[in-house]
Amino acid sequence: MDMVVIEEMDMSVFNVDSLNAYRNRHRLFRPDHTWSHLDNEHYLEMIGGAQKGKDGQLHPTVAGLMMFGNEYKITRYYPEYFLDYREMLDPVIRWTDRLHSTSGEWSGNLFDFYFRVYHKMIRNVKIPFKLVEDTRVDDTPVHKAIREALVNCIVNSDFFIPLGIVIRQEEDSLILENPGNIRVGKYRMKYGGISDSRNKALMKMFNLIGIGERAGSGVPQLFSVWNQEGWVEPIIEEWIEPYERTVLRLSFKKKVAIKNGDKKMAINNNEI
Repeated sequence: MDMVVIEEMDMSVFNVDSLNAYRNRHRLFRPDHTWSHLDNEHYLEMIGGAQKGKDGQLHPTVAGLMMFGNEYKITRYYPEYFLDYREMLDPVIRWTDRLHSTSGEWSGNLFDFYFRVYHKMIRNVKIPFKLVEDTRVDDTPVHKAIREALVNCIVNSDFFIPLGIVIRQEEDSLILENPGNIRVGKYRMKYGGISDSRNKALMKMFNLIGIGERAGSGVPQLFSVWNQEGWVEPIIEEWIEPYERTVLRLSFKKKVAIKNGDKKMAINNNEI
């Protein structure tokens, strides 16, 4: 659905700063890539951000508009488009930090949202300090799992559905909500093996800068990492009312060991 060409819009809809930042990340990830020498218009065509319309001219695709456009342009195509990050670390305060796409203080596109929010998420997540051969490891399996969770939240969203993407950072948990159901089903999402992103062009764009898996292994890996850390297992929810919505709850609380006597009692009471 994100490869639709928006012929009523021209190439001026793109935020040049966002596009240049993306190209810099692509160069760092793939220094010798054959597209690095292209001008912006042809580069966008190659990555799926633009295509020729019936008039023979380049126009933005839906993916290109959402990834690199400005929010006020994006909402002309997706009136329900909305991105929201809420940090709620103090129960007395409604939120301690908030970033949303309608503020007018930044572009409001998906590329900028991803990196702004990811850096906020890892800043607040208490990830254990690790050393490998006396060198601090700044990119742990937890970092990668959080990146995968965030990009999956984005590329599987149905932006025609109200409420948008909401990321909530609480004291010891992280909740990621996106509009739309799980295309492969909850079971397959958890155990992997099939990748069926709702927005495949967006997935390609993130892949080109080294973010995201296309093998259906991102969520299973997340469950594995949480288990290795000894944290409570992630919870996947699907809502139908009032709108279709997928919710991923990540807890940073340690699992509570169940004593043998308690376990027997729980089994007798059908609690586990």
